[in-house]
Amino acid sequence: MAEKERQKGLVVFQDKKIRRLWHNNEWFFSVVDVVEALTDSPTPRQYWGKIKDREFVAFELSPIWVQLKLMAEDGKLRETDCADTKNMFRIIQSIPSPKAEPFKQWLAQVGYERIQEIENPELAQKRMKEIYHAKGYSDDWIEKRVRGIAVRDELTDEWKKRGVQEEKEFAVLTAEISKATFGMTPSEYQKFKGLKKENLRDHMNDLELIFSMLGERATTEIARTKDAHGLVENKDAAIKGGKIAGDARKKLEIETKRKVISHENYLDVPENEKRKQLKRSK
Repeated sequence: MAEKERQKGLVVFQDKKIRRLWHNNEWFFSVVDVVEALTDSPTPRQYWGKIKDREFVAFELSPIWVQLKLMAEDGKLRETDCADTKNMFRIIQSIPSPKAEPFKQWLAQVGYERIQEIENPELAQKRMKEIYHAKGYSDDWIEKRVRGIAVRDELTDEWKKRGVQEEKEFAVLTAEISKATFGMTPSEYQKFKGLKKENLRDHMNDLELIFSMLGERATTEIARTKDAHGLVENKDAAIKGGKIAGDARKKLEIETKRKVISHENYLDVPENEKRKQLKRSK
């Protein structure tokens, strides 16, 4: 999954996270997440199971949901009941909750915004920047983060053209770039920064983002130049691309006598302090 789509894979309704996936040219939302948001049930899966039995199975109605792979709490992709906006409205009608009407309005707005973004991609970028601004990130950091997402998308698009299978093989190649660039895989880097499920790049400083971009951009160019196909050839390109970034990082560290790789993250940091941290990291 491209980095840009990962960023869009979660939306928030009244502090409740709703997982979603762009599928067949529209948003599909996790039914369990919606049930939890509307009911505050401690067991939303069981709650949804009872609704299914009562409203659909008992009447032998065709399911109005599909199973799609969404990111679970353990970081793995798992089959999850999902519904598009139209069918989610039908499911919501079966849930007695005072939050139902506000949620319907919110759901319709989310779907409308995605259509706007397809017609005008600049809107998607603008909204992404607004989210990072609200979290306290500086303008300079946001520009690098957005650029990094574009570089990552270009790389994953190139991998798809070159016969690399998504998800598992993408993870293998990404790990090779990261190891050659920083000496750590993304999962090791997360532990190094004290992160759990958080997005690693949202907790990188300016230089970490820059060298991430360099490694991925170099990998894209090498894959094109060598006309790499399949996992093995693209793995070689990933190692070489990461090494270019890794060598540049080491040279900078020698000249500045400062490490680029940092334990620093932005977890639970007040927004004004986050801005100070980002400013110091330049």
